[in-house]
Amino acid sequence: MSILPTLLRSLFLTILISFIVPIVFIAGVLGFVCVIGYIPGLETIGKIGLANLWQFLAIFGGGSPIEGAIIIGLTCSFAGALFDTYNFYSYQHSNNH
Repeated sequence: MSILPTLLRSLFLTILISFIVPIVFIAGVLGFVCVIGYIPGLETIGKIGLANLWQFLAIFGGGSPIEGAIIIGLTCSFAGALFDTYNFYSYQHSNNH
């Protein structure tokens, strides 16, 4: 059996999951900060938190927060792909010796 389909399947799933997890995390933090803005007495904390998070994402996206979130997701997926490739290579060599 060829190892290429196994590698490609594992690599695809790793890239997909490594991209989705940071995007979902960022969306969750944004949602949490937005909800805090509706609680009486915490409106200013919600507004300041949302503005700071939006500015943080804009730094990575060259001025666009959406692009910043995508860049963070792509970077995480690249790191995940490198780790998966190293793990696959290491596993193949440990079984041959």
